[in-house]
Parts: sequence; structure tokens; C-alpha cells
Amino acid sequence: MALLNENAIHPIILPDGSVYRDTVYLKNVIDHPRMEIGDYSYYTHSGKPEDTAQILAPFLGHGVRERLLIGKFVQIARGSYFITSSANHPMNGFTTYPFRIFKPETFGYQDLPVKDTVVGHDVWIGQNAAIMPGVQIGAGAIVAAAAVVTRNVPPYAVVGGNPATIIRMRYPDDVIDELLELAWWDWPLSKIEANLPALTGGDMAALRLA
Repeated sequence: MALLNENAIHPIILPDGSVYRDTVYLKNVIDHPRMEIGDYSYYTHSGKPEDTAQILAPFLGHGVRERLLIGKFVQIARGSYFITSSANHPMNGFTTYPFRIFKPETFGYQDLPVKDTVVGHDVWIGQNAAIMPGVQIGAGAIVAAAAVVTRNVPPYAVVGGNPATIIRMRYPDDVIDELLELAWWDWPLSKIEANLPALTGGDMAALRLA
């Protein structure tokens, strides 16, 4: 029996056999034209599964131009969310009040710039983190709890604070380059599970032999 069930809505089974219902596989509960989500990426929240998209990215309406792209094996803790480009108010005038959203014919601020928000593979986003519009988070990065991420995050960086800054890099540059080249998240699940001791134990020598 495989360790992971890609078709599950609630992927965590507790030791007593009960289903932990606060954690959902995003791909299996979100059907949104402006979201693309990779396999096995999960989010923990206390709402209904069908409300997940609204909780995760509350300003990403179906008529917006930007996208939220989330890779595979991303882990998003409770209380974290994305503020996407369409949440922005106009800032090039003397007031930021969004007058135009109160009339259907002017709703949407089509003249404001938008950027996709991108989360790479195997990113861990800690509790109550906020990801700002247009940010790109590289594979293997860790976002600390309560961080406010306002700028791009390199692969395998640990960031925290408000605004979030790099606390440290998880590995030396040569190891990061090798991990990105290996791209284990693209392996078949059977190969991933066969190599879990190397993946979870940080054994690069064993991983090279996979």
C-alpha cells in the first residue's frame, strides 16, 4: 500500500484510524480557473473543503488576470494565505480609495499591473504567514510562522520576519544546484517512497544512487 493517496481529500489518517479533517490536498478540493496546484500539496484550515480556495487566496476572484501557481509537495500551515495582485489599491494618485470597485462598469482596475504568485515544489509555509502579490518562492524554501513575504525567495532559503528576510540557506550552493537538478518531486511515487531514508535523512550520496 502506498504511503500517499493522491486522490484523497483528507490525506492524514491518525494512529487510531480516524481521518484528520482539517488538512486537505489542495488539488482535490479546488477547482479554480486561476489556480494551478501540484500533486500532494496540502493546506490545513478549519473551514469546509469547498471553501478552501477562498480561505487560501481570498482576493483571487474568477475574473482576475493573475494566477496562483503552487508546485508539488507544498505544505501550507493553518492561518497562512495569499494576497494576490487584484487586492491592490491604486497608488499613483493622491488617494488610495478604490472608487472604481463600486460600479460594475469600472470594477477591476484593468490598468493596474498584475503578476502571478508562484510557489515552487517542496516549500513549507509556516503558520499565519502572508504571501504578498507577485512573489516567487523557490523550491525547498521554508517560510517561518507569521512571516510577511514581500519579495522573491531563493530555492532552499529559510525566511522570516516582517518583511521576510533570509535567515539562512539550508544547504551550500553546490548541494542546492544538485537538488534542483535531481528534482525528486518529479519522480514516480514508488521511487520517492523507495528513497525516503535518503530524502528525509539528508543523505545526498544515497540520493545520487537513486
